[in-house]
Amino acid sequence: MTHYSSKLCVLLSAGVGAGLAQAAESGFLADSTATLQARNYYFSRDFSDIRGPERSKAEEWAQGFILNFKSGYTPGPVGFGLDAIGTLGIKLDSSPDRVNTGLLPVKEDGRAADDYSRLGVAGKMRVSKTELKVGELQPNLPVLVFSDIRLLPPSYQGASITSGEIDGLTLQGGHLTSTSLRNEAGDDKLQAMLGHRPQRQASSDAFNYAGADYAFNGNRTTASAWYAQLEDIYDQRFFGLKHSEPVGDWVLGANIGYYDAAEDGKKLIGEIDNQAFFSLLSAKRGGHTFYLGYQAMYGDSAFPRVFANVSPLGNEVPTFEFASPDERSWQVRYDYDFAALGVPGLVASTRYITGDNVDTGLGYEGKDWERDLDLSYVVQGGALKGLGVRVRNVTARSNYRTDIDENRLILSYTWTLF
Repeated sequence: MTHYSSKLCVLLSAGVGAGLAQAAESGFLADSTATLQARNYYFSRDFSDIRGPERSKAEEWAQGFILNFKSGYTPGPVGFGLDAIGTLGIKLDSSPDRVNTGLLPVKEDGRAADDYSRLGVAGKMRVSKTELKVGELQPNLPVLVFSDIRLLPPSYQGASITSGEIDGLTLQGGHLTSTSLRNEAGDDKLQAMLGHRPQRQASSDAFNYAGADYAFNGNRTTASAWYAQLEDIYDQRFFGLKHSEPVGDWVLGANIGYYDAAEDGKKLIGEIDNQAFFSLLSAKRGGHTFYLGYQAMYGDSAFPRVFANVSPLGNEVPTFEFASPDERSWQVRYDYDFAALGVPGLVASTRYITGDNVDTGLGYEGKDWERDLDLSYVVQGGALKGLGVRVRNVTARSNYRTDIDENRLILSYTWTLF
């Protein structure tokens, strides 16, 4: 963390300490919450063609625990509080020829670690409807999406501020200096990805962002404008619009966004030229939800993001991103909530995405497609109430990158401690 952020954290901690004497009768303790989630994760990914890595398979099984604590605020016009997150990952099954699933750290000898853990704390301060946090952060933004798609969630270290002083308008800004990746316990420098390719040759000292979301029309419409900078690597602008409209028994939805990115400062990974457009339209009636998506990349570069993050691109899924240079892609998706048939907690989803027009740089047009099947169920009653089970099966094919066959099985349960 930078010297500036460290000083802020000390000041916030001092403010919290000064208010603890009143904590027993204030919102600091009374409004505190704590949860513990157990997550059992099996992940298997087969690489089925000659463009794959030396290992033909990545397959591991692990157990994770995630403890989240959020305090209330001390009384007075300026309130202080603390947030904390503790994580623990335990290896259940792995071998040197099946590592790199993203569930477990890989040691220098090529084996997965038996366990890994982390404790992160953030001090927070609130004035009116404005909140400042310094320390361990898990932002979820159009320019830095919270990618909790493996055993344990990633986190970032730095400072953020959120303000909702004007009705409907949310303003945010932040300065992040390091990250703890989803399968590591320590802090790492910030790096970039272009499309599906990590850019490990360079690191950045900071990720800076600022943005505004304005909800209106009875909160059925939200307009967004954001700016992000991965210092000396890339800067990026985002404009988005979300809308939902009831029409009889249907609810129609639209999620439309546009990104524009270029190289920044010292250009540590070279020149970047990317413009990305996406649209995801939906129609919901009863338990049925239908989606149609279109996504297009323009410019000479793939879509840039912070490693190893995901993005809110409409056609990005956890296996393929459909964000290579010049790529055009379409998506059709169907979800069904079985609560409409009297089986609450059971949800099924299937989608198909196809992309083409990829500039591979190899003298031919790149093409890819992916088919996903997801089935999830949360037990609604009895001794196992709240237990979640999710199964995911993926087939992904490409003529310029690795073919993938993937299976995931995730069991999760969350205890509310207080």
